[in-house]
Amino acid sequence: MARSNWRLGVDIGGTFTDVVLEGGNEVFSTKVLTTYDAPENAILDGLSQVCGKAHIDPAEITQIIHGTTLATNALIERRGARTALITTEGFRDVIEMRTESRFEQYDLNLTLPEPLLPRQRRYTLRERVGADGDVLVALDRNDIESLADELALAGYDSVAIGFLHSYLNPAHERMVRDVLSRKLPDMMVSLSSDVSPQMREYERFNTTIANAYIKPLMKSYLDRLADRLENAGTTCPIFLMHSGGGIISLASAAEFPVRLVESGPAGGAVFAATLASQYGLTKVLSFDMGGTTAKICLIKNQMPKTARVFEVARSYRFKKGSGMPISIPVIDMVEIGAGGGSLAHVDKLRQIRVGPESAGSEPGPACYGRGGVRPAVTDADLVLGKLDPDNFAGGSMGLSVADAKTALIETLGQPLDMDAVTAAFGLAEVVDENMANAARVHAVENGEDLAEYTMIAFGGAAPLHAARLCEKLGISRCLIPKGAGVGSAIGFLRAPFSFEANRSVYMRLSDLSPVTVQGLFAELEAEATGFVRSCDATAAIQAEHKIYMRYVGQGWEIPVNLTAAQAANPDAETYLKLFEADYTRLFGRVVDGLDIEITVWSVNAATPTATVTQVHPVTELVAAESPDQRQMFDAALGHMTTAQVTARRGLGPGDRVCGPAIITEDETTIIIPASRRATVQNDGTVDIERVPA
Repeated sequence: MARSNWRLGVDIGGTFTDVVLEGGNEVFSTKVLTTYDAPENAILDGLSQVCGKAHIDPAEITQIIHGTTLATNALIERRGARTALITTEGFRDVIEMRTESRFEQYDLNLTLPEPLLPRQRRYTLRERVGADGDVLVALDRNDIESLADELALAGYDSVAIGFLHSYLNPAHERMVRDVLSRKLPDMMVSLSSDVSPQMREYERFNTTIANAYIKPLMKSYLDRLADRLENAGTTCPIFLMHSGGGIISLASAAEFPVRLVESGPAGGAVFAATLASQYGLTKVLSFDMGGTTAKICLIKNQMPKTARVFEVARSYRFKKGSGMPISIPVIDMVEIGAGGGSLAHVDKLRQIRVGPESAGSEPGPACYGRGGVRPAVTDADLVLGKLDPDNFAGGSMGLSVADAKTALIETLGQPLDMDAVTAAFGLAEVVDENMANAARVHAVENGEDLAEYTMIAFGGAAPLHAARLCEKLGISRCLIPKGAGVGSAIGFLRAPFSFEANRSVYMRLSDLSPVTVQGLFAELEAEATGFVRSCDATAAIQAEHKIYMRYVGQGWEIPVNLTAAQAANPDAETYLKLFEADYTRLFGRVVDGLDIEITVWSVNAATPTATVTQVHPVTELVAAESPDQRQMFDAALGHMTTAQVTARRGLGPGDRVCGPAIITEDETTIIIPASRRATVQNDGTVDIERVPA
């Protein structure tokens, strides 16, 4: 096959690294255990495997798109660089004071998460920019010079600079950057006016600190990866998936690594949205379950829901407000510690708890035989008959049923007087209910009824649990696409080059200045387009405009989409009608007598996505029978049952498999309970539906 056709998608997860090679109509994939100390080792291993399957040389790959959990893990595990914050005098403790809200109202022993930087690493300078962008107190360059000497003695690797209202006037931040760049050329610098030029100093400062904290780590990793790939003969451009669902250049990723925090899950959402387009689905629940976490995302009209702020490392039962806020464009999803490697224990109330702690790939679940002694979800799935111990990961790994049973009995069975199968059932039901509850809450927060949705499940563990989640959520249909086990990596190959530029400029609708708005949108479009051009200098670029509006006196805004014409010709009456329509859709009514204000302006520049081919449903059905069987636990029935075992590669369009059944493939296993039946569609997707009463 011609050189120009080969593209590689790579997703580093907490347990597995997924690698997908795509050329023309051919797709080759593999899963290898993530190598924590040097993640690039797993990538090189996976690349070698898929190139071997395709019979090509690594030099024939023309593009690599990469997503990773490294940034997220560094923040969660506090493994970043030695970092300092420079901020406005009097605002040193903003990141410790937070918003002064209590995420658990009645917990008298509530402990707030520690800020990313302790107080002794937070420095101040005497300066002040007003809320209108005017300089109230000028910054003295001599003060910066003195502080630079102090930072040099402390031995910092990276510094975050965040001044009050710098999103309106970044002059003081840039002055500090210039002095530090001259006096401390090896120190990395992150400006809040570049990283997150938005109002609300707590979120902005925290985002800038997070960027500075992981910047040396990510730059070192990306440089090593580029060198290792070049040494392996792969000299093609490398791009990174960002949290907003698009692709950015290696240089942009190294400068703004905080935008990579949700890169893997974003790829999964793009994968699900593409399938939704192929099937003409307007309401989709994306369910991505890997080895460490489960991600749930609502997709309406083939577009994942997006947000401007999300939280990393929620410390209190995944409670909203207990994590580290990151103010960047992101696909809105709920992420919980529920994956194949999630570990179980018995709490003080003698209840089974699962996650968020994960066995990861080192040592992995007990059944891996790599030293793990506590039971994980994978151990439960194995004991319940859902996994074949001799053909896990395409036969590349053997699983020990004996080790899984021992871990289940010692950790859960003995304290609760259960045998191994009952303990495994309890563990599986708890993790499934955790995920179902997260989906219910996410749906309620967005005013949606999941009974109207179709689930799209992918990730190494999702097809094992998807049908049970559908039973719990009242969802009648679930799609398991081809390549589901490496769905996020495939999603990288479907994503456009894109970048979203945001800026906070306060403006009341009654005082709307068309000239100011036109200039603001022009600046944002130029910024966003510039980032996309760094990836592809010739492609056509589409710009999407958005404003965030609220009634005067409200604390939070809602996003309002604008057409290109509405952005180019600002009109207060038009913006009012758009806001009221969206506000009514969300809250059921408008508020009379209040003025409306715009707080944030946004432009997302992106290359056009490829046109998808519609999938026509199969019309002729054939019952697929297999002589292979094994015992499998059906949670809805509450006991072991005989399940038909069928290899997915042996199924063709129109083949129907009725539960209880197991459909196997190299990267995952699909479980069909007695309440469901599966039909293979024309594109190879396994379409699971409720058996009619």
